[in-house]
Amino acid sequence: MGNPRLFLWLTFLAMAWLTYATWLSDYAESPPPADQTGAELPADDLLPELEAPASGAAAEGELPTPASGGRGAPEQAVRVRTDVLDALIDLQGGDLVRVDLPEHPVDKHRPDIPVRLLDYEPGTRWVFQTGIRSAREGPEPNHLARFTADATEYRLEPGQDELRVTLQWAGGDGVAARQIYTFRRGQYRIDLDLVIENRSGEPWQGAGYAQMTRFHNPPDRSLTSVDAYSFTGPVLFDGNQYHKLDFDDLLREPRTESLAGGWIAGIQHHFLAAIVPPPEPVVRLQATARGQDYVLNAVTPVETVVTGAGATFPFRLFVGPKLQEQLAETAEGLELTVDYGVLTILAQPLFWMLSQIERVVGNWGWAIVIATFIIKLAFYKLTAMSGRSMAKMRRLTPRMKALQERYKDDRQALGQAMMDLYKREKVNPAAGCLPILVQMPFFFAFYWVLVESVEMRQAPFLLWIDDLSSRDPYFVLPLLMGAAMFFQTKLNPAPPDPVQARVMQIMPIVFTVFFAFFPSGLVLYWLTNTVLSILQQWRINTVVEREASAART
Repeated sequence: MGNPRLFLWLTFLAMAWLTYATWLSDYAESPPPADQTGAELPADDLLPELEAPASGAAAEGELPTPASGGRGAPEQAVRVRTDVLDALIDLQGGDLVRVDLPEHPVDKHRPDIPVRLLDYEPGTRWVFQTGIRSAREGPEPNHLARFTADATEYRLEPGQDELRVTLQWAGGDGVAARQIYTFRRGQYRIDLDLVIENRSGEPWQGAGYAQMTRFHNPPDRSLTSVDAYSFTGPVLFDGNQYHKLDFDDLLREPRTESLAGGWIAGIQHHFLAAIVPPPEPVVRLQATARGQDYVLNAVTPVETVVTGAGATFPFRLFVGPKLQEQLAETAEGLELTVDYGVLTILAQPLFWMLSQIERVVGNWGWAIVIATFIIKLAFYKLTAMSGRSMAKMRRLTPRMKALQERYKDDRQALGQAMMDLYKREKVNPAAGCLPILVQMPFFFAFYWVLVESVEMRQAPFLLWIDDLSSRDPYFVLPLLMGAAMFFQTKLNPAPPDPVQARVMQIMPIVFTVFFAFFPSGLVLYWLTNTVLSILQQWRINTVVEREASAART
């Protein structure tokens, strides 16, 4: 490296950027909502206030929000099991109150304990509440009403691709309703149709809604936490932009949007639960916080149903891991919950390349190694130019030391003499920093791909590396990386300044400590990249030495 000081500044600036990006993702203000002037608003003023037991009345025009802790364990429930979901639907309201993910264990060494995404327990409360509001007084099929089902357990049988669970409600005044949940094999998307049938003899008016209530539990921000840099909380898509919503901001003021083509969701690292209303017409999306809960809801416009007719209010729910293909198929923009930040433009094609390689080799670790080789090959000529400059600098080291001795008391004269030497030998001392500038964006893109992509979660590589998204439990990869970086410094020219030379010697140690807490997949990438850089620089040094020997003869 011709200018180690520049290298250090780049490194520290990169670290600062990562810290700033993390802060920005959690605390920065969201952009202003898109202009919805002239949009048709849901007619909330037609809906009467709904009294919610044990939580007081909702404010006028709002849906009821249970107090923190909710109703607790359901008295009567329907259990639904597919190949990827194990769900519990409370017949009190037809609420989806618990969902386990059998394909995603909490700990890969305990496959019998799945991730529980939705739950009715007070400390981990996260439930869907759905129903229909009526403009008339009297009973209505909201999430406080009692529903019935034909069975207490439904299972997706082998060879069966779709499973429907229908809940029934009868109001006694000629109005009946159904909640139809549709589950599909291999899918975390759940279709929900809220159906109203009017046999009352007079027109019926009302709206459908889907609501999510979650106990807000901020993530652990310690250095060793796997969730340290991943956003946890409510998010909203307004049809154009993706917004992360701050819980404290929602406590002060709810966020309300009236739009078409949007959705709302609660996310936590690799998983999410989302409410996707129909893309048309305009619906009302609202996010608010009360006590320790945040509440997200989507309300359709009020419809009028003449007697003898019916209406359907369709919603899509998503409960599961952030599998990007399924997210994109469920709703436009839902894949943005896999948050790669400002480096999305690099991270998304990088993930695509990794996934294509993994389909061939069947191992995400080897996919990282091969992808690193491809990236290195793509920038080979660019880094080769820099490598030749460093090789020439290395050959000039004895002459540079001689100049230091000659002008040790005159730094200005030393600087001029060094510049004259570089000019005569056609060497650019700053060229050695070029590989760092090229590698840093890919480094951070790899970081976010490994942190955010659930496909990497618990993905094994070799031997003791059984989870590429978490740190190496024995710190072997960071130590190997540190050793490779130390060897790499020996191939590069020594800085003329003793202080700089000393700093360069300790940088491998600093990086080893720093990388010890990074995902092992990221360390694998940097180790592979360093080894390839060593091989490339060793070859360039050999060629330059051979050319110099030929020139002397």
